[in-house]
Amino acid sequence: MRKSPKPSALTRGPIYNSLLGSRGRRSRAVILQNEKFFVFEGNRKMIIVTGAAGFIGSALIARLNKAGHTNIVAVDRLGSDERWKNLVGLKFSDYLDADDFADMIDAEKFDLRIKALIHLGACSSTTETDAEFLIKNNYEYSKKMAVLAIQAGGRFIYASSAATYGDGANGFSDDEKGLWGLGPLNMYGYSKHLFDLWAKNNNLLNEIVGLKYFNVFGPNEYHKAEMRSFAMRAFEQITETGKVKLFKSYNPDYKDGGQIRDFIYVKDAVDMTLFFLENKKANGIFNIGTGKPRTWLDLANAVFAAMNKQPDIEYIDMPGHLKSKYQYFTKAETQKIQTAGYKKEPASLEETVKDYVQNYLAKGNYLTGENFN
Repeated sequence: MRKSPKPSALTRGPIYNSLLGSRGRRSRAVILQNEKFFVFEGNRKMIIVTGAAGFIGSALIARLNKAGHTNIVAVDRLGSDERWKNLVGLKFSDYLDADDFADMIDAEKFDLRIKALIHLGACSSTTETDAEFLIKNNYEYSKKMAVLAIQAGGRFIYASSAATYGDGANGFSDDEKGLWGLGPLNMYGYSKHLFDLWAKNNNLLNEIVGLKYFNVFGPNEYHKAEMRSFAMRAFEQITETGKVKLFKSYNPDYKDGGQIRDFIYVKDAVDMTLFFLENKKANGIFNIGTGKPRTWLDLANAVFAAMNKQPDIEYIDMPGHLKSKYQYFTKAETQKIQTAGYKKEPASLEETVKDYVQNYLAKGNYLTGENFN
């Protein structure tokens, strides 16, 4: 059974209720956990990454390692899958279980000199139906992380999701003024949307950063089961059967395989995320996407090309439970992040799929600081 984060004294008490009324810092310089002390070196400030063993979290640590950063506290719930393998080639100062980390916050048993708390930990399953679990895990836990980071004077960067946009009827603008008009199609998207609204309602979006990731794919997603990207599943299908299966379209505006997504490579998503680590004047909600959406057929053809095989596509019926919740079009509006100062052009779908297939999937490689290029 999954363990949900416990209700927090921090999120119930006067500190939380006044949000940031007192910004005093504790003087202790250790983590206390089960009578063990982790002592920080000198006056170094730490970067905390939640969801550290996950797909984007581990890729982000790999990018930090490439830049020479190892003063990282990795936080996650390793569970019973193989996400732990994402951590093997990474360098960080300490690992903490996410529930133990929450307990330590509640008990005020530590003091972190926090440079940043990058909160990527969440249940990301779009088919999860346990609303209570999602509220506790994705919403309440996120509030706790935000308050901790801001009280400590650190940068707070968190993962929202493009799932908050729902069917896209109201567009894909990352202008916070339009938050109330969004209608997520699933409970996962709603749990993320709730935290965006909480941050806005408490006037925190002028000092923290929320990132709406679109369709991210790339190395270190091996453990994600049914939530693996289509790029990985297409590679597996082609390896096993020589063909790829795509959903038929039930919208007359889109051909079979012509449904459109904003696919972004995890390396580009991580570079965009870390842009906000040093650019402290850039705050609010930002889309993380290419702004250049492509079709599922384009993605399938790119995988075939990377594997040096001729395309063979089979169109299949969409499961009934997905038809009413299916997004036929997504496109990240990227003007806001560009205006904030991010100028790097995301790599093309064909280029990134080739890198993913040939340098990672075909070799079973994980992303580390050494092979993050």
